[in-house]
Amino acid sequence: MPVTVLLVDDEPLVRAGLRAVLEAQSDIEVVGEAADGAAVVPLVRQLRPDVVAMDVRMPLLDGIEATKAVLKTVDAPPKILVVTTFENDEYVYQALRAGADGFLLKRSRPAEIVHAVRLVAEGETLLFPAAVRALASEYGNKAARKALERAALTEKEGVVLKLMARGLSNAEIASEMYVGTETVKSHVSAVLAKLGARDRTQAVIAAYESGFVAPA
Repeated sequence: MPVTVLLVDDEPLVRAGLRAVLEAQSDIEVVGEAADGAAVVPLVRQLRPDVVAMDVRMPLLDGIEATKAVLKTVDAPPKILVVTTFENDEYVYQALRAGADGFLLKRSRPAEIVHAVRLVAEGETLLFPAAVRALASEYGNKAARKALERAALTEKEGVVLKLMARGLSNAEIASEMYVGTETVKSHVSAVLAKLGARDRTQAVIAAYESGFVAPA
């Protein structure tokens, strides 16, 4: 089955460009488009896409609020990939904190766009560039540090979280730790449960905000 994608951007040219890039792949299908975040929830319910590629800045309802609406009101919500012009946009970070699974720069090369969609659809973590990691550190606070302390991660779970923060996949983490992929999956599940994180992206944000992982 192909990965199905809903495109949400107020610029028709951006949607057309993303559609052309994604539909050139045999394993990806664009099932719909929207020009504003206000249309996302109804379309998600109707089309049931695997991934929503969503502009972070839109005139009526921005990507942050649209992300919150999808996660709050849709059962088994899709993965959300925020699309933006600037990587140091605070809107991007707020969207990630709201539950988006990753983000993509509009100037990304076609291969990077396809890779991002596939990676997010598989539930993996996209590597955050330095600008986003720096924003995460700026938002760090005592509450985040206390929450990570209360999580009481084991030594191996801590290693897994650090490798997740580097953007490594389960297979890559398994290679780094010299263990099987199923073992890594168990560790990842434990980390998410202990942190109360919805997914890997939320766990990585918690790692940076708490200072557990340095932004450098």
